[in-house]
Amino acid sequence: MGSMEKAILTVHGRMETEKIIEKSRFLTYSQHVESEEEARAFIAEIRGMHPFATHCCFAFVADKIGNLQRFSDDGEPQGTAGMPILDVLKNKKLFETAVAVVRYFGGIKLGAGGLVRAYSSSAAENLAAADIRSLEMCVELAVEVDYTGIDSVQKYFSTHTCTLLSSDYGAKVLFVVAVKKAAADEFQSGLVDYMQGRVEIERTGEYYSLFKIEE
Repeated sequence: MGSMEKAILTVHGRMETEKIIEKSRFLTYSQHVESEEEARAFIAEIRGMHPFATHCCFAFVADKIGNLQRFSDDGEPQGTAGMPILDVLKNKKLFETAVAVVRYFGGIKLGAGGLVRAYSSSAAENLAAADIRSLEMCVELAVEVDYTGIDSVQKYFSTHTCTLLSSDYGAKVLFVVAVKKAAADEFQSGLVDYMQGRVEIERTGEYYSLFKIEE
């Protein structure tokens, strides 16, 4: 099990939140991104939505392992905006996630400590409201049975955690299912036992899939 096999937390979709601190307006946006290009496009889009904002500070972790991290203070005093946003992402252990905080200056200076608190609380509140999912490595299995075995296979699927991706009724029946990689061996051997060997199973792929977090 390499580090790439573990479940990874990310945000799903986009979340927008807003707060006023000492008359300055802070608008925060978070979004799922899968590359630096996607993260930069998201930030450019947010900037485009707010051409008259005083600052558009951001941070992102655009990969699944935390090597691709970037941040910007966008004209705020160094260390008061981008890094605090990145720290929130790291504390929440979020990957493939970008956060942009837009500020409309309200005339009252916050000071360095006040700015750090403003940007980190804006990011933290936004991410607390966001739809956080886990990305887990899945294995795709092609399961082939005779028509006599359809009911049994479907019963097995319904009592185990898996996602039925397709069903193809030809000379035999071919079901394609995805199961979490950690459970794949057990799922496969269990299915063979359940079908008393009357089943052909082939692993046809591996990829990350999003799951709702089970409370």
